[in-house]
Amino acid sequence: MGCARRDRDRGSATVWTALTATALCAVFAVVLALGQAVAAKHRAGGAADLAALAAADRALRGPAEACAAAGRIARAQGTELARCVLHGEVAEVEVRARFGPYAPMVRSRAGPPARAAPAPGAIGGP
Repeated sequence: MGCARRDRDRGSATVWTALTATALCAVFAVVLALGQAVAAKHRAGGAADLAALAAADRALRGPAEACAAAGRIARAQGTELARCVLHGEVAEVEVRARFGPYAPMVRSRAGPPARAAPAPGAIGGP
């Protein structure tokens, strides 16, 4: 009776090992995909910030030159400029980064700081 049971269990460790290896590979693939998505978003965010700063720097020279500068910066970062709009000296851009199957789009805005009114009671205040 002991021999019959042992023969039925023969090879079950191989099946469990194969199932465990398959499950670990699936988990690894999901983690890798999430890592690629995060990397693509960070790349797009950095490129959008740099492109917005470049456009804001050239804002006084007109929208055509400002957006051209933003486009050059976006391309240099391996991304593409999807949108560029100027509101006075403030530039708003959208940049898309293609990284594997992911293509996140990130917005960024840059311009001169807003003038803040001095706090009441501050030196030089009202």
